[in-house]
Amino acid sequence: MEQKEKNIIDKYLTWLCLEKGLSDNTAEAYVADLNKLLHFINNGAGADLLSLTYQDLQQFVAQLNDACIAARSQARIISGIKSFYRFLLTEAYLQTDPTELLESPKIGVKLPDVLTENEINSLINSIDLSKPEGQRNRAMLETLYSCGLRVSELTGLKFADVYFGEQFVVVNGKGNKQRLVPISQKAIQEIRNYLIDRNLTKVQKGHENVLFLNRRGAGLTRVMIFHILKEQAQIAGIRKTVSPHTLRHSFATHLLEGGANLRAIQMMLGHESITTTEIYTHIDREFLRREIIEHHPRNRSFEKESHYTENG
Repeated sequence: MEQKEKNIIDKYLTWLCLEKGLSDNTAEAYVADLNKLLHFINNGAGADLLSLTYQDLQQFVAQLNDACIAARSQARIISGIKSFYRFLLTEAYLQTDPTELLESPKIGVKLPDVLTENEINSLINSIDLSKPEGQRNRAMLETLYSCGLRVSELTGLKFADVYFGEQFVVVNGKGNKQRLVPISQKAIQEIRNYLIDRNLTKVQKGHENVLFLNRRGAGLTRVMIFHILKEQAQIAGIRKTVSPHTLRHSFATHLLEGGANLRAIQMMLGHESITTTEIYTHIDREFLRREIIEHHPRNRSFEKESHYTENG
């Protein structure tokens, strides 16, 4: 990579973090996808980042397809490259955008599994409270489900973010945007019970305000939470693929099934677009069928006519 390209990419990384408000991990992922384009250039594209044409980029996309990269991954890579060229336009490195007509592969929306309320109860009730980490795990899973948090939001949750009396938590979401989310009385009680154990833990310096700690007194990692949840699902006999995202999706779905307003769910999940919330809060067809049968006026009137006919 030439020094000029390296300087541009360094500026792009800074732009993603400061101007777009992305986390360091997300920004690095964007740059990792851009590196695939650099690899394409270094292997005979005959251009550089500032002189690539639409035709060059079409060839790059064709190579992604030839390499059997999944459509979803291709779409992510193309999205990252489009973001980079928007940056080049913004910073006046280019006058036109060669990615403007570049299309991503069509992909279907893959929705995660949803746990039923009974499965949620089985999952949490299967936690062995006699183990040192038992009450922490119980409080953690109750909080995930009660508030519909992302796993990164859970690991970043501070003790000071929980307002016990008001029954709200302050959540630091994507782009460091804060939102207020109600928390259930059940989750609050489980957190209070966990704090008894937490107060006996020797907390590492710099982690004093972190709510959920590991045995060494430091904050939990995302990987550790994935592992805890997967292991607990096996113990509870749940055969579905379960992750922190499953609890978030279940939270949204159960709210919608219970009659919650879609806009309210959007705010609690921290979605900028209502379209994202509509995808998240997918309801199974059987539930929709029951709702239509129960509430649509044509079905209600038909049931009344059937009742009168049967009873003469």
